[in-house]
Amino acid sequence: MKIITWNVNGIRAVERKGEIQKLVEDQKPDILMIQEIKGTTDQFSKFLTEHPNYHQHYSSAEKKGYAGTAIWITRKLENKLENIEFKTTIPKAPNADEGRIAQLSFIKDGQQWDLFSIYFPNGGKSEQAWEEKLVFFDRVHDHMNTLRTEGSNVLVGGDMNVAHTEIDIARPKDNDGKIGFHPKERAWMDRLIADGWADIWRAKNPGVVDVYSWWHMITRGRERNVGWRIDYFLIDTSNMSNVKKVDYLNDQMGSDHCPLSVTLK
Repeated sequence: MKIITWNVNGIRAVERKGEIQKLVEDQKPDILMIQEIKGTTDQFSKFLTEHPNYHQHYSSAEKKGYAGTAIWITRKLENKLENIEFKTTIPKAPNADEGRIAQLSFIKDGQQWDLFSIYFPNGGKSEQAWEEKLVFFDRVHDHMNTLRTEGSNVLVGGDMNVAHTEIDIARPKDNDGKIGFHPKERAWMDRLIADGWADIWRAKNPGVVDVYSWWHMITRGRERNVGWRIDYFLIDTSNMSNVKKVDYLNDQMGSDHCPLSVTLK
């Protein structure tokens, strides 16, 4: 099962560029998690809503042209699953009207799975936004734990808007204490790891440097590889043995983020 997560920074824009078509054609993901769709289904083309190979689920923000998430699943895979359910909220999480959560729940081979495409808040707009970001982090963590306790296999993918350690950001000293690399955000990642959740790519690539998933467009950061690794897949450490491959798809253009792909047994 190949799963890809990608913050597209506007799904209609990447479609106009032909880039989401390229990703689907080249990578053929079984499940595609998308963040920052910035639109509603009535604004989308048939490619984005009636794809012959994918059942496409959207969680749009109430505010036009803002945030939003999605999960696409191949109809071939969907036919092999049971008790499929699509959800768009996490208990007590703030920003419920911003479409930040797309969840696909199902049973496969007798096992419960809960897959999340999440666009975590940036938190930089105001003091309130910053506090809500920290609450959002904790509510997601709580919900992951609850589902795990209930026996579910949980996979969280998305733009988490935090670089965890100094090797996850090109210029750690310049950004130390700033939003996105703040001690309180990084401590949340520490708590996840301590609680038995794995950052899949880092678990498979300990110590590897100069690998990022977001670059500032205005400063042409991508060309110079001055970036941040803020897009992740999280899974329970007990499921790491099922991870066959994980890669950032740096050759995929169309957004200020690159996709992240994981293949599970």
